[in-house]
Amino acid sequence: MVLALSHSGETIYSSEARTDQVMIGTIQGVVSIKRHDDHWHVADRTLEGKHIHALVFEEQSKMWFAGVYKGGIFASHDGGETWEQKDNGITEPDIWSMASVLVDGKARLFAGSEPAHLFFSDDLGEQWSELPTLRDVDTVESWNFPAPPHIGHVKHINFAPGDPHTIFASIEQGGLLKSSDDGKSWVDIPGMNADVHRVVINSDRPARMYTTGGGGLWRTDDGGANWDNLTYGSDQLERVKNPTAIGGYPDQLVFRPSDPDYMLVSGAQQNPYHWYAEHTALARISRSRDGGATWEVLSNGLTDLMKYSVEAMCIEESPGTVQVFAGTTNGEILWSEDAGDHWETIIEGIPPISKGGHYVSTAEQAV
Repeated sequence: MVLALSHSGETIYSSEARTDQVMIGTIQGVVSIKRHDDHWHVADRTLEGKHIHALVFEEQSKMWFAGVYKGGIFASHDGGETWEQKDNGITEPDIWSMASVLVDGKARLFAGSEPAHLFFSDDLGEQWSELPTLRDVDTVESWNFPAPPHIGHVKHINFAPGDPHTIFASIEQGGLLKSSDDGKSWVDIPGMNADVHRVVINSDRPARMYTTGGGGLWRTDDGGANWDNLTYGSDQLERVKNPTAIGGYPDQLVFRPSDPDYMLVSGAQQNPYHWYAEHTALARISRSRDGGATWEVLSNGLTDLMKYSVEAMCIEESPGTVQVFAGTTNGEILWSEDAGDHWETIIEGIPPISKGGHYVSTAEQAV
């Protein structure tokens, strides 16, 4: 098995054996790293010149798919060694998110773009079609993004556990949308901050869902009828004065497959406007063992309040091992082999891992 580490692709894995290869989406293509004799090294670089937002591995076909910032979609039949463009039917080629799911035993791919449109393919990317009703919700006119060109995008795509017909689309900024009929119709789920980066759903308790974004980390225990802000509590004005262990700008969020209440989150203290002004993201990785009720800031090899933003994170549970990988806007890969207890920097000097232009505010690497 090979893991994907990218900003808006696959993040949570359960494997029969520990994986020793990771494909990483960077602003200059896909970087493959491998482990040999307890040492990680860069094994290959492909799709150079392409800013990769999302990497997805489709298990049935053994194909890789890469969603490219302002560049469409590419596919690989040979483990990522070579790639070909596979985006016929994609009318908005600025790709921000991708996902794969089995529908009635057959692979269905999804891709989200800026402007916020959602596309799907039932033939492994040979032909894509839009799900246009995503834009029929009442809030569509308010979708936007603070940075130029001020257009919202589909930041993340997820599915109800065990129900591939129920789709969730996170709009940055615009809110959380849900379809219960394969994308034929959509509803807004209100109650949390409209700056939704991703929705993560507890696989043991599907009514418990989380969203991350510029308004903090939110949780619902009743399928979205009511939401609580785990970052700031009820007083939003406290967010600058009293940043929490979660950070004021949480983004990546993963959980242990055998224990979904065991979660790791990455977050900067404030939003990217402050990164540009202060030349630091003040980022941290934190852990909860109780579904988000309490959090601890992780150390033991991690620097707290890091200069560089953590823009990608994935977790893999295999017998006896829980690996966590995190990628930064400075082209570093942080790694834990014990579910976050201890960390190492295993790779340095690769191109930044970044949503859009986030890396510009902090990265020092020549790209």
